Amino acid sequence: MVIVRLCCIAAITAVCAFILKSHKSELVPLCLTAGGIIMFLFAFDYLTESIEFLKSFSQTTGVDNRAVRLIFKIIGIGFLVELTASSVKDLGFDGVADKLVLCGKIIIFVVAIPVLSSTYKIIVSLIELA
Repeated sequence: MVIVRLCCIAAITAVCAFILKSHKSELVPLCLTAGGIIMFLFAFDYLTESIEFLKSFSQTTGVDNRAVRLIFKIIGIGFLVELTASSVKDLGFDGVADKLVLCGKIIIFVVAIPVLSSTYKIIVSLIELA
């Protein structure tokens, strides 16, 4: 049901931006930004439920909390970079958006190294048990 709301908000934002484009084009970026923020706030409720599930999952399985936090950090970086790059592309600066996406991928790779190390330790401990 939330996806229908999100689609409606996106459609209303697009129609408003289309109407503003012919009358007051300087307000289009503001309209698109406002629509994006509203959509993000709607989706945020489901994100908190997922975080609670993953916290209980990590406690039940004994997975290191640092690894779970790093995974959330990686996901957050990805979402933030994608949202910002899309907004910058909407403003017509495709080159800047592409560079932002590349930098985001580099940062995600660097942040993911401890997760890879933790995964390696888990695999080694499982092999030693066998």
